[in-house]
Amino acid sequence: MKILLLEDDIMLNNAITQYLKSTGHVVISVMDGNQCVETLKNEKFDLLVFDINVPDTDGLTILEDLHKQKRMVPTIFISALIDIEDITRAFDIGCHDYLKKPFHLKELTLRINKILQTRQVPQEHKRLSKSYSYDSKNMVLLFDNEPQILPKRQIQIIDLLSANRSLVCNYDMFRDYVWNDDYIDNATIRAEVNRVKKVLKEDFIINIRGIGYMIERPN
Repeated sequence: MKILLLEDDIMLNNAITQYLKSTGHVVISVMDGNQCVETLKNEKFDLLVFDINVPDTDGLTILEDLHKQKRMVPTIFISALIDIEDITRAFDIGCHDYLKKPFHLKELTLRINKILQTRQVPQEHKRLSKSYSYDSKNMVLLFDNEPQILPKRQIQIIDLLSANRSLVCNYDMFRDYVWNDDYIDNATIRAEVNRVKKVLKEDFIINIRGIGYMIERPN
């Protein structure tokens, strides 16, 4: 995994970095919130390991801002804070785990492995993005393997696009599959696809201007 570590204690930062590298991960470490924000602008990560109380922007605020941008990256907070309000806020804004300092480095590995297991996509599911997959057999969209409830028409849109990953689905294909060949103008199709995009936590549906939409096959 490619991991971004935010920890302002230089000794702990070095210890965690070296340990995670020794267990096969790629690690980029930063010491303050502003440096973390700049790094996130330029690179993508599979996992974030954040201290909360760091100089400049704190770890909670950074994760909150990422989620407002619909950038959902699994996050483990490491902190000496024991205030239940801080811990509650961490989970409310979407962290996956919380590790209280001091902790054994092996415990961090256990928490990372737990996240890896929950993110594994069954072979029969189609990967749509980092966190989304699609069970075409049961017509269910999943986010981190958790089923997402969508109206029938929106699921049909996902079904059409996922069946044609890396190919453009034109407006006639949407009319044929989603609207059963009823004449629906392009504006109505665009409006319905935009409603799907608004409920997604990751933006993986690509608008091909004047033609239709597609989902790229993730790397």
